[in-house]
Amino acid sequence: MSHLPIKLIVLLCAITAVSCGFIDLRPIGYSVEPGAMDSVLSDPFTPIIVKFDTEMERKNAEGIIQVSSDTGAVNGDVFWRGNHLYFAPVQGWTAGVRYTLSLIGTIQSLDGRELRLERFISFYAINRNDPPVLLWHYPANGESIGTNNAVLEFHFSRAMDRLSTESALTTEGIGNKTIEWSDDDRVLKVISERTLVPWSSYRWSLRDSAKSADGVPLPKTYSGYFTTDLDQTLPEVLRAYPVLNSGGIWYPTGLCIETGQASGQGIAVEFNKPIGDSALRSLRFEPALTGRTEFLSDRIIVFIPARDPEPEVSYTLIVSSDTRDTEGLKLGTEYRINFIPDIPFLNILSFNANGAPVMERFSPANLLKVSVDPGTGETFFSIRFSLPFTMEEKLSAAQKITLTPFFPRTLSPVALKNVSWYFEDRIFMCWEGLKAGSATEPHYYTLTIPGGRGGVNTGSGMYMKEDIVFYLEAVNEN
Repeated sequence: MSHLPIKLIVLLCAITAVSCGFIDLRPIGYSVEPGAMDSVLSDPFTPIIVKFDTEMERKNAEGIIQVSSDTGAVNGDVFWRGNHLYFAPVQGWTAGVRYTLSLIGTIQSLDGRELRLERFISFYAINRNDPPVLLWHYPANGESIGTNNAVLEFHFSRAMDRLSTESALTTEGIGNKTIEWSDDDRVLKVISERTLVPWSSYRWSLRDSAKSADGVPLPKTYSGYFTTDLDQTLPEVLRAYPVLNSGGIWYPTGLCIETGQASGQGIAVEFNKPIGDSALRSLRFEPALTGRTEFLSDRIIVFIPARDPEPEVSYTLIVSSDTRDTEGLKLGTEYRINFIPDIPFLNILSFNANGAPVMERFSPANLLKVSVDPGTGETFFSIRFSLPFTMEEKLSAAQKITLTPFFPRTLSPVALKNVSWYFEDRIFMCWEGLKAGSATEPHYYTLTIPGGRGGVNTGSGMYMKEDIVFYLEAVNEN
């Protein structure tokens, strides 16, 4: 018998004995959920499961699981249920995102066996829909627009989730705004409730947290900017001129404001372009004039004085440099123009006393003889003014005109018996209680027609520059 078979038998027996006592060559079995490439998990929090057929060294096994997407690693909680290792995303899976599960490394079972893994599995959650895309937006990047009624538009390739999209959108410098959706939530409009600041840059950003209606996020963050410098023309005042109201409409008088501003007229200010509401508060006068300002057109405003300017006074019309046009651009420099109103003082054209010659020229000491009825002490005279009076001021004027004894001091007071007006500019007055004098003792009375703003007034703001005084010598009727 040969020694070789005996040695082989002994060697085989030894190997068999060693294997049975110290070495387990069985492979470690495992499976993965999801197991197929590009599977779709049904729920945002569906876990990944690695199932082993034996108990594993847990700490070591937990280290081989890595999950990532295009945005980076996914944070998750790792836990065991029996021999099954679970990975659950902390924030949940995002619809439409392609994830990659990586199992890389060498792990051991508790009985000493080893398993070397190098496996990659791609999967989705909820759906495999394509991500939405921002197809078009207005204003275009770097575009110039106006400041009024600013509207930003964003057009998407798919219907969007309103809440996530609005939360992901930031618009620098645009405060109060209105959001509108249209085209089945494919078009988002941002409408500024306030006029934008002219010649400024505005930026916007739409983060990738915006999602479509089925939960798929934008593939990237979009951003852009635009400027409000479409209008490059600064506003300016072209001219200021007198206007006259007729039938509720203001018409230019054709005269210049410097010397042609008459009584009862307004002052129009014309700009080179449509002007904003600030223009209504931009006018002032030195010395001050009270009144109101209205629009005649989008480029013309009119100042309507509450009363006429003072005669012979030099005024300055000032338009503030802060006046803005409809785009918000400022005037830049203050506009000034000087004018002296073509408004005369109220004057007396004639004085006629009780049939005496009509007096048309007056001096500081106007001395007239008036006939007095010896029985009643009555005398009468008429005064013709240079301008017509309103009905209300006719009564007021009669109360302001006074006739008082002057010389001698012993003369009794007189009284106004009656008064009437002929036409709108002539007053007729009858006084009683006068006493005629003699050659040796003349009797004088003072007739005062008060001037100034508190004196006799036409009712339209016209008054006499100063008091006019007549000294009347009372004489007997011839």
